[in-house]
Amino acid sequence: MQHKSLLQKLKYPAHVFAAICRKLYFLFPNDHFYLRLIYYLEMGEKLDLKHPKAFSEKLQWLKLYDRNPEYTKMVDKVTAKEYVATKIGDEYIIPTLGVWDRVEDIKWEKLPDKFVIKTSNGGGGGSVFLCKDKSSIDIKSISNKLRRALKSNIYRQYREWPYKNVKPRVIAEEYLEDETGSDLKDYKVFCCNGVPKLIKVNYDVTTDYKSNWYSPSWDYVKGTTVNDPSHEEIHIKKPYLLDELLDKAKALSSNIPFLRVDFYILSSGLKFGELTFYPGSGFEKFEPKSFDEEIGAWIDCNH
Repeated sequence: MQHKSLLQKLKYPAHVFAAICRKLYFLFPNDHFYLRLIYYLEMGEKLDLKHPKAFSEKLQWLKLYDRNPEYTKMVDKVTAKEYVATKIGDEYIIPTLGVWDRVEDIKWEKLPDKFVIKTSNGGGGGSVFLCKDKSSIDIKSISNKLRRALKSNIYRQYREWPYKNVKPRVIAEEYLEDETGSDLKDYKVFCCNGVPKLIKVNYDVTTDYKSNWYSPSWDYVKGTTVNDPSHEEIHIKKPYLLDELLDKAKALSSNIPFLRVDFYILSSGLKFGELTFYPGSGFEKFEPKSFDEEIGAWIDCNH
């Protein structure tokens, strides 16, 4: 999930109070009450758990009522690779360079010049670090950020149940780029019970982060989120592996009410990114509001 900057929060006092509540999560042991509180502060409206309609509402419902123990290994950045490999094959997995229980155990000297390092228990960019030139990075600064990320608990702060029993570890993997050396596009496929419904494409991720939305047939979708606006003026070419992308997303999301399946597309083929049950933890505002409800209509909370 992408967290709002301090400046953004100060513009909206309710967001400041929500951030304080997340820091004091231990004062709110009841998941239902806590999610209702955070939802109201972040979204500015009451959370309807009896008759959820919007995508953001249904994600909160799924946090409470769809608790499959298998989800834990699916969100763990280490075990997710093993899970996905058994479902669609090893060829889709980004090679792992190392896994460590503590930051102090990382063998920085053995890592290549380019790599990605992140925590197994993280959700979003705050716990992921891209290294294009090892000689120019601040290892001490990254180490401190990794330590903080290892201590974070997405379950406690956002009640994302799958993360409750994830073992915090650090994992390094190969740095991916296309033949031009440019950043790869991140294709995020929104799936409902094994049916791909929507594709969000993130691009220019290390420079000027942007995103666009497309249908499975690659028609541009005008809906967007407030903090991550779409760019209709920028046309993203239909990926040459779109059919394979959708087929593998379908295989990984079968019999799951909602799952976002992320892939990268290289000239050599498709590579798995991650599995996400609650994009933005269900606290992202959509524009128009009807877009939130349109996506929500695809999710069957009676499944």
